[in-house]
Amino acid sequence: MCGIVGYIGELDAKEILVKGLEKLEYRGYDSAGIALGNEVGLTVVKEKGRVADLRSAVDWTIHSTTGIGHTRWATHGVPNQTNAHPHQSTSNRFSLVHNGVIENYQQLQKEHLHDVQMNSDTDTEVIVQLVEKFTKGGMKTEIAFRHTLSLLQGSYAIAMLDADETDVIFIAKNKSPLLVGIGEHFNVVASDAMAMLQVTDQYVELHDKEVVILRKEAIEISTLDGVIIERTPYTAELDMSDIEKGTYPHFMLKEIEEQSGVVRKIIQKYEDEHGELTIDTDVLTAINEADRLYIIAAGTSYHAGLIGKHYFEKIAGIPVEVHISSEFGYNMPLLSDKPLFIFITQSGETADSRQVLVKIKALGYPSVTITNSPGSTLSREADHTLLLHAGPEIAVASTKAYTAQVAVLAIVAYVAAKERGETVVIDLKRELAIAANAIQTLVDSKAEMKQIAHEFLAVSRNAFLIGRNLDYYVSLEGALKVKEISYIQAEGFAGGELKHGTIALIEEGTPVFALVTQKTVSLNIRGNVKEVVARGANPCIISMEGLEEEGDCLVLPKVHALLTPLAAVIPMQLISYYAALYRGCDVDKPRNLAKSVTVE
Repeated sequence: MCGIVGYIGELDAKEILVKGLEKLEYRGYDSAGIALGNEVGLTVVKEKGRVADLRSAVDWTIHSTTGIGHTRWATHGVPNQTNAHPHQSTSNRFSLVHNGVIENYQQLQKEHLHDVQMNSDTDTEVIVQLVEKFTKGGMKTEIAFRHTLSLLQGSYAIAMLDADETDVIFIAKNKSPLLVGIGEHFNVVASDAMAMLQVTDQYVELHDKEVVILRKEAIEISTLDGVIIERTPYTAELDMSDIEKGTYPHFMLKEIEEQSGVVRKIIQKYEDEHGELTIDTDVLTAINEADRLYIIAAGTSYHAGLIGKHYFEKIAGIPVEVHISSEFGYNMPLLSDKPLFIFITQSGETADSRQVLVKIKALGYPSVTITNSPGSTLSREADHTLLLHAGPEIAVASTKAYTAQVAVLAIVAYVAAKERGETVVIDLKRELAIAANAIQTLVDSKAEMKQIAHEFLAVSRNAFLIGRNLDYYVSLEGALKVKEISYIQAEGFAGGELKHGTIALIEEGTPVFALVTQKTVSLNIRGNVKEVVARGANPCIISMEGLEEEGDCLVLPKVHALLTPLAAVIPMQLISYYAALYRGCDVDKPRNLAKSVTVE
């Protein structure tokens, strides 16, 4: 992985490909490359580092109307130019880009390629070398391509060029996302519609184990064994203006500042003509027919899921389990009689979550995807979809998608509760509006968070975040933000757990951020603060208006107790952002990370 683009048509391909890769930079990557085809063969250019390095290396005098490109996030082999995509066969006849993981690549190499000198450490090179091996044995390119695919085990999104047939791009998909885009006298391929929105908004989704023969005037989709498939295109619902950074120094800051507007937009999108909050009736029926909800998610979305569990159980009286998708897929617990699975994902392409969806669909269980990406894989494959309406999130560290997930989960629980006849003690629409105002107030006070970041994290090597009740879940998300963009070893804990072992790590000056927004446990968490201060910790207490005490570092505007996560997370997002700046880190594209994790 991480990103694929391809173009075949009448225009020069170079700029279209490089611009497409630039649109995929938000996913996180360590190298980039393109392969260009024309009447004299294939030209491959690839570089370790940023797309800007690739742009500088491209020979812009080469004319080509066919090409493929790739941004790589290393899974096999270190990040370097040799392991970067596209990969070429030994004779340089074939060039190929690939997202995913080929699980049996070593076996294939031993069985079929023992006499071939491999140039890279990647699983991807095995694919292109196999195609060449089979063509040398007499197969035509398309037959060799299909035969190679039939041998692969694992996940793949592939685009391949043949120097002897530069009027075609060979494409295949299994588990990893891939789309074909339609234009006038041209066609494109992309792992994300955002990459090629510059030239078209018309896309055809590809399903697993499908093959595409792409020409400038034709798209032929078929199964692996050659059965032709007809499929209607859809319009990608993205606004290019949302993808631009504008005057902001970083996408992350832009997206933090958009959060109040996102919450207001969610209110509008989920209200009916009478101004009442509502959700799709089919989703509501699925929830109320279930005897237990299973929330499946990863990373930031998992933290939102923990808050969602609180909402469903406290507001709607529905039992909920929250599972990390990568664990659930290979260690499925005992299920209730009538489960409903809710998948939470910003991108809608998370491989760990998708492999769970595939398994539970095979068992006949219903599913709902809550996602920020309409038309994404999990959205298409689940029974129902609820959209976050947060707009494209470009920075690798999720901010506005997280708050959108929390807000939508609150709405779903609230509407389900009313449908079930539960006594609902919150005017959710009004309280979400108040929370949106609180978010704006905090964003407008970001100078205070900047000062806190300087005081507590500018030179610290570690930090702890503690909270109880809902604050514990926010501490988990806050710690993730700190570690993923500032590279500080940060951990979130339930306040009472520190003294069960972890307090041994407290040293003189260790930063400990404590969240105090829950009245029922406010004294308990302040007691935990005293415990760490006695061991030398440097405490930063972030409290809610009405619960504040003298000496607290920051007081949040008052919001309803159930919605405190929407406010409490904002300071930790901003503190993490400024800590990363102080430490010279790449805020939008942290090292080793990818925005959309499309391998298991």
